[in-house]
Amino acid sequence: MEQSILRILEELHPEIDVGSCERLVDDGVLDSMDIVTLVSELNAAFGVRIPAAEILPDRFNSVRALADMLRRLDDI
Repeated sequence: MEQSILRILEELHPEIDVGSCERLVDDGVLDSMDIVTLVSELNAAFGVRIPAAEILPDRFNSVRALADMLRRLDDI
């Protein structure tokens, strides 16, 4: 799962080592348009629906945080 998330993020920002970033939102790597795109890509790639209530900065700050959110949503 993490590798798939990493590939999606790398497509959004190939100029940044997103795999080692722990503050993608806090450091301004991901902006609101990136997050909209990312939500759409993650929904399609993992067959989950990310509700608006889940779109919080801490859930998009790293590959690990994104994977944790997706695993949790998959269990709901």
